[in-house]
Amino acid sequence: MTEPATILDLQKIERSFGGVAVLKKVDFTLRRGEVHALMGGNGAGKSTLMKVLTGVHRRDAGTVLIDGAAHDIASPADAEAAGIAMIFQELSLVPTLTVAQNIFLHREPRTAGFVNDGEAIRRSRALLQDLNVDIDPTARVGDLSSGACQMVEIAKALSKNARILVMDEPTSSLSESETSTLFGIVRQLKRNGISIVYISHRMAEIFAICDRVTVLRDGAAVHTGECRDISMEGLIEAMLGPGKASSLAWRDRHAAVAATPLLEVDGVSFTGAYQDVSFSLSAGEIVGLAGLMGSGRTEIAQAIFGLQPPERGAIRINGKPVRTTRESIAAGVALVPENRRTQGLILDHSVQDNFMLPNLARFTRGLFMRDASGSAAAAGYIRKLSIKTDGPEKIVHLLSGGNQQKVVLAKWLERAPAVLILDEPTLGVDIGAKSDIIEIVRALADKGAAVLVISSEFEELLAMSDRLLVIRDGRLVQELDGRTHISEEVLHHAVQG
Repeated sequence: MTEPATILDLQKIERSFGGVAVLKKVDFTLRRGEVHALMGGNGAGKSTLMKVLTGVHRRDAGTVLIDGAAHDIASPADAEAAGIAMIFQELSLVPTLTVAQNIFLHREPRTAGFVNDGEAIRRSRALLQDLNVDIDPTARVGDLSSGACQMVEIAKALSKNARILVMDEPTSSLSESETSTLFGIVRQLKRNGISIVYISHRMAEIFAICDRVTVLRDGAAVHTGECRDISMEGLIEAMLGPGKASSLAWRDRHAAVAATPLLEVDGVSFTGAYQDVSFSLSAGEIVGLAGLMGSGRTEIAQAIFGLQPPERGAIRINGKPVRTTRESIAAGVALVPENRRTQGLILDHSVQDNFMLPNLARFTRGLFMRDASGSAAAAGYIRKLSIKTDGPEKIVHLLSGGNQQKVVLAKWLERAPAVLILDEPTLGVDIGAKSDIIEIVRALADKGAAVLVISSEFEELLAMSDRLLVIRDGRLVQELDGRTHISEEVLHHAVQG
């Protein structure tokens, strides 16, 4: 069988910043009609390599071959001319414009010098039909779902005659059904001869959709091979280094369940979200809440934190009922929300500001802020949690996703919570940060906190949980013992019903 022709060949790519080598003679090949995963932890060089490919950064050394011909990609315009497009994790669409206006933004079809909106709509409709997606080209982008916006981004890239697509964390904000739709589009693009570089921290996706995988570590390519020829453990070890794959394996912490629960959720209901849900958590216990998006799991977490109290039933901490956020926080409840960027952080403020916000009483004296003590405490957590930042004054939006998540954790850990609720704690973070977060959670539970973890990644739930509660259609339908080495397949079946 003849191998597909190579469309892209990056040879011995080097790039340094301030004398620090970020890419060290990296080789990377992409075949025609292939989905090639690019993986690695924070600082591994993935983003820099793709920025070299898309003309954001100039390479210091090395060769870029497209269809066997050398290309000097010195700008994004050069990349576009070469048929390369990148779909970023933070989508670049303008929400106040229509789908067609976004697809042809700055490239509007014109007739006699005037913008021809009708032609833009016609071309957009044809592009969307080619993708087999039903999106109205006259619809306002701000009214679309995250999944539909991803399809518009893909149509936009194809409108530029892109032959090479770079997808950066394309499913980070998608539901399970939207992810399934996206995978169908990716497979169709493959059949049409489009080549895709696929960047994701979700391990299961790599094996579901990708043909080959390249792993970068410390700026060097340490593995390239067929996905079918490497195990999950082998892939983790390639990213983290030898002997470190065990951090994502279940570990018996020998947690003793106290006779009196710390958290009691007693028959809570909220119309349209969850019905008659009851469970308890004990000090030192990690309990996983497994369910599909929309099953009611996030709403239950918000109810415990007091953001949306249940219509019926009761929530008790140490036997005392709580209903409001003020009462929950006073009782020692902390919530790391599902969306850190919109719910957990003030992105334009510093690490220190975000850290101090829920802890103002600890860092004020009278009417004055004790900035020095706040800075010292923030610096302590930067060291303790291995947050990669220049210092407490660094603006949060400049940090990677994994380090942003650690800042959210830090601000609540400062309060020494009795009950910690984590909603998608490793969403969009790299494997190294994921390993760090799992260890932080284990250490907190070992010190006596009760931890409730919500995650769409079953591997993560199985690695951490002493017990697993399965939520389906707003109801608690099953409890599983995490110590019995449940497989991902069993958990997936329990969640699906």
